[in-house]
Amino acid sequence: MTDLSNYKYDGDGKFKLSKIITDDTGKFESKEQAEKKLNANVSCMKDLQSRLYAHDKYALLLIFQAMDTAGKDGAIKHVMSGLNPQGTQVYCFKQPSSGELDHDYLWRVNKCLPERGRIGIFNRSYYEEVLVVKVHNLVENQKIPEKLIKDDIWKKRYHQIRNYEKYLYENGIIPIKFYLHISKEEQKKRLLERIEDSSKNWKFSEADIKEREYWDDYQKCYEEAINETGTEYAPWYIIPSDKKWYARYMISEIIIQQLKKLKLKYPELSEDQLKMLQLCKETLLKEDI
Repeated sequence: MTDLSNYKYDGDGKFKLSKIITDDTGKFESKEQAEKKLNANVSCMKDLQSRLYAHDKYALLLIFQAMDTAGKDGAIKHVMSGLNPQGTQVYCFKQPSSGELDHDYLWRVNKCLPERGRIGIFNRSYYEEVLVVKVHNLVENQKIPEKLIKDDIWKKRYHQIRNYEKYLYENGIIPIKFYLHISKEEQKKRLLERIEDSSKNWKFSEADIKEREYWDDYQKCYEEAINETGTEYAPWYIIPSDKKWYARYMISEIIIQQLKKLKLKYPELSEDQLKMLQLCKETLLKEDI
């Protein structure tokens, strides 16, 4: 079992984003080793998901946050490839619509929470409210009374998010938060690939270049958000993501370890239910087809 302590922040001490090496590959000597382990984890996750669904008491909420090109979509695709779609819900949160802005910022999130027994996946999330909204000062465009937009608004939002995640946890919805951490150099490489490879042109947006100009601001906001919202009940996992294959393995390992902690079991039938099953079996065996 991989030791996750070097990647996990649960509020203990002061977190420094710069201390996490973006091109870390752990103990793996090759991409092939990691992919072999990922495949094994995907198979294991399939069984654990089945237990989660049958247990029907917990839900997992996987939150993916990252800079552009960090590999959120690819990680979700590869890590979740073996899961039953009936027990999985994926939502991608983009710029709020005018209708969504008529509500509080968690309103659209509540509608998308996973049901018990299911795994919910947020590709970006309510954390955008203390990231892109903060970097670009978009809070002034939100329909919030002016008297509430003060210098301490971000502190209040961190407080609200901590309370919200505690509420989820205490209701059996387990938040697992991933920040896919890449270097500025690696992002440049991936943006160039999107331009130079015609099959990836559709992924490229001029907005990616404009957002890149705010790299340092985003790094500062991510570090602050992680420091303010990392808790025992909803820790952050900082995933080195310069090597996509290592990031995908790490994400799968974290999900498996969390599911195992829940000690999920298939429902146990009563003596009367077992007798009923035996009678049904006997009835089927007597059939003359």
